Amino acid sequence: MNMQPLRSRAISAVGYDETTRRMKIQFTKRGTYDFCNVPKDIYEGLLLADSKGTYYHNHIRDRYQC
Repeated sequence: MNMQPLRSRAISAVGYDETTRRMKIQFTKRGTYDFCNVPKDIYEGLLLADSKGTYYHNHIRDRYQC
């Protein structure tokens, strides 16, 4: 999975595997975490969000645990 760098104070990089729907998020201070069964539009929304941290809290956190 290729990690794409992000401009964010909370998230430094994100990767997504379309086949397995697994997303990996590298946080600037908390390490790297995997998220499972993530719809592609959620991943794309994170990439496009003005605030990556807010998007994560509103759309990803506590929803896609592996």
